[in-house]
Parts: sequence; C-alpha cells; structure tokens
Amino acid sequence: MNIGIVKEDGTFEGRVSITPANARVLIEAGHTVFIESGAGDISRFSNEDFLKVGAKIVYSTTEIFGRAELVAKVAPPTIQHYELMQSSQIIFCPCHLAVARKNWVEQLIDKKITAVGMEIIEDEDGSLPVVIPMSEIAGQLAIQAASQYLQTNHGGRGILLGGAAGVPPGVVVILGAGVVGSSAAYAAANLGAQVIVLDHNIAKLRQLRQNLQRRLATVISNKYNIEKAVKFSDVLIGAVLVPGERTTVLVTREMVRTMRPKSLIIDLSIDQGGCVETSRPTTILDPVFIEENVIHYCVPNTPAKVARTATYAMSNASLPFLHDIADLGIHKAMQKNRALARGVYTYNGFCLKPHLAEGFQVPFQSVAAILTTKVS
Repeated sequence: MNIGIVKEDGTFEGRVSITPANARVLIEAGHTVFIESGAGDISRFSNEDFLKVGAKIVYSTTEIFGRAELVAKVAPPTIQHYELMQSSQIIFCPCHLAVARKNWVEQLIDKKITAVGMEIIEDEDGSLPVVIPMSEIAGQLAIQAASQYLQTNHGGRGILLGGAAGVPPGVVVILGAGVVGSSAAYAAANLGAQVIVLDHNIAKLRQLRQNLQRRLATVISNKYNIEKAVKFSDVLIGAVLVPGERTTVLVTREMVRTMRPKSLIIDLSIDQGGCVETSRPTTILDPVFIEENVIHYCVPNTPAKVARTATYAMSNASLPFLHDIADLGIHKAMQKNRALARGVYTYNGFCLKPHLAEGFQVPFQSVAAILTTKVS
C-alpha cells in the first residue's frame, strides 16, 4: 500500500505521524512510504533519516494526497486537506468530527473516504491506545504550564505550586481522573501542590488515591462539588473526555466568576469543545487569554510542545493499526482489529457513528453491518 505522511503547519504543530524506525517497519513489510519534505524537521527527523530507511521524499501536500492510498496525519485535517482528499482514500488522524463543520463531514461521505479517528480507537476495556501516550504527556505539560502562568511575570497570582516553609502550597483542582487527569495529578503532587481530583467514577478515584499514596483529595463530581472546588482553586484543569463526542460543559461562566483574580484555567478538553464555558482554542504561539479576570490556557495540541517525545509516543501507539490497514486493506483490518473498527468515523459513503450521522444528517450504517459484509 502507498502510505503518505503529511507535513503539518510548523507554526502550530511540530510532530510527524511516523518515525524513521517505524517507517522502516512498513517498508520492510512491502509498503511504500511517501513523506513530505521537512515533515520531521521540528521533531529532529531529517529527510535524510527517512531516505536511509527507504522512504520517498515528495515536495507538496498535493502530491502526498495524489499518490497515497493511506494518508497519516498528526493534526486534524484542514480545509485544504478535505479538498485534496481522493475518492475512497483512507485518512488516519485525530478527526474530532464532533466539533467539525457539516460540509467537511459531507465531503467525507461524498468522496467515500474512510476516516479513522485515532482519538476514538478503543480497546475492549474502553481504553484509547493512541490517546493514552498523548494524554500522559499533556497531563505533565499542564503542570509545567501551570507553574509558568502562575508566576507574577506572566500575569499570574504569584503562586509557587509547592509552597514554601510556612507558606501553603498552591491548590490544583482537576476535573477527570482519566489518563490525562491522573498524569496531571502525579506531576502536581510531586511538586508538593495540594491536589483535588473530581470524577463521577469512584473506582478511578480509589485507584488514583492508592497510586499516589493518599497525597491528594478525591471528590465525587457533581455540580455542587464542582462549584465549591472551583472557588478556591489556584489552577483548574479540565481533563474530561467523552470519546467521539463534544465535551460536556461542567464549569459555567458564573463559576469562573467566583475564581480568584488571575487564577488559571487549563482546559485540556478543548480539542473536543472544552469543559469550561469560557474556553476557546488557543495556539502554542499564543496560548493564553484572560476572561472574567482568569487566565485561560486552551491549547488543543499541547504535546506538540515536546515534538520529538510526542512523535515517538504517537508513532509507536499508531503503528500496529497502520500496519493492519496496509497489510490487509481497511475492511479486513476492521474485521481483524475491533479496536480499529471502533475508531472509524466514515466508510464507503456512510457515517458509522449514529449520533454524528443524525446530527449532520448524513447516511448511517452500523459497524456491525460492515463487519459482517464479505469482500473479495
């Protein structure tokens, strides 16, 4: 299979969807890997690194889409990418269709694109194998960002998360005890911050409490408890994820107004719409804004700040799925790998997610129906 690797917009995204080592794995399996010139530069993977393993360098995004049967990306498709997609092509990237434009979804349907959303590839136990490493990284980076934007020279409250002798530590409130929330909790607790994690799943809270040897407080998530926690937080981290759906707003504008002046909100749910009403997407170059006298940090692709580490992590997690698709073709790969099948948004002119099909008013077909269909 011809596999194309797109160069992302280096202003906002420095990761590349495959490392040279993993490109070699696909090439040795008999596939052709086309990579856009300079795609790995920010992650410190040169064109020469890819050429050494047998990849072919091309010099435009248009050529990638024109030559590849399977296109792999790190960032969601842009308007240009939707226009360049070829009939019956396979797109493997974080699609985030729950917050996409209607005409983009219609293009996927009209062109019979197979859109594999790496963010909704889901194992039997409900875990998200490609999202997990990015969430681990994002959680750690959230605390780095918190330390920075609480500083006086960055307009913050002038709070040191770990406190000092005779001075209490900063308060970090985390909404969500999943991978990203847990990662943030570990990082904050290790700095000595007072950490409070809210989640509706008591089993997750119990596990996190045990893992951190009770160095945090855990609270059941409901409106009353969220309102109470938000008021005295120095840092509020939104770490809520509903795979494939828009994130529920848990923190209203009225709640934000009760926060201390120049406290900090880090909404890590922003790529799915955000869990704070006052959030809006920002960028790595311009990461913060002030709303209701509270600093907001809402960067959708936070792991891109550590592009090399994140590239290794994402490439390693996604390689088994790319390998299955390339070896078997998308239909047989879906039949073999049910986690992959759960990650397919659109296939052969149909949307496979009922809530999206209804919302965008496009044709729907169930995954089960597709998996039972025989192909030659």
